[in-house]
Amino acid sequence: MKILSKMTVAVAVLCAATLVAQAEQVKVGIAAEPYPPFSSLNASGKWVGWEIEIIDAICGEAKLDCVITPVAWDGIIPSLTAKKIDVIMNSMSITNERRKTIDFSDKYYDSSGYSIIGPRGVALEPTAEGLKGKILGVQVSTAAQIYATKHFSDSLAEIKTYQTQDEVTQDLAAGRIDAILISPITIGEFLKSERGKACCEIKGEVAKDPEVPDLGVGAGLRKGDTELKDKINAAIKEIRANGKYNEISKKYFDFDIYGD
Repeated sequence: MKILSKMTVAVAVLCAATLVAQAEQVKVGIAAEPYPPFSSLNASGKWVGWEIEIIDAICGEAKLDCVITPVAWDGIIPSLTAKKIDVIMNSMSITNERRKTIDFSDKYYDSSGYSIIGPRGVALEPTAEGLKGKILGVQVSTAAQIYATKHFSDSLAEIKTYQTQDEVTQDLAAGRIDAILISPITIGEFLKSERGKACCEIKGEVAKDPEVPDLGVGAGLRKGDTELKDKINAAIKEIRANGKYNEISKKYFDFDIYGD
């Protein structure tokens, strides 16, 4: 019986090892910067947040061995095309311009447009005229930068770009810039903080660009990587259907982040 028991354990261990070996390892690229509530490092140095949990759920459903791989945001697409990472899951908006270089999965949340954030008590309209002569901060290589350049560059004193969103927010709080352009979902955590409540507020949503459809946020993939794309799409659909998506989202948001 002892011999049989040992054999049973050995077989179980072998089967488990085989399953792990069979799991496809996927390097999931995220920006190496805090982006709460989507991703940030906790006290023990582990990446946590809504998007990290969604990544875990998608990878678990698709039976992928996913490894979170931080890279610089402005180099995240080159890292994908150079095969240093296999997929981008870092609140990247699906745009037709980016589709010229990479492919996207189905959306996994609604990016919800952009708003102007400025100092509390200071009148600012979220229009080109309302921002005339101001310094507007944006994170480099984002859809917000593209929007600001297209719609506000003629009226602004300067569009100041930053490597990380945290730098943009800190300069606004310190009074070094007049306003920032950002998704209200992204800035929400900062505005709830003591410093955020004291310094800043949402001034209003900017007009949507009719030439740039809001396609939501999706996973960025290399052109032609249809097998991984299909697995991710099926997993997104399944966690939406089985309730896992809503279970995770309710821990972070009091609204439907997926949208229509």
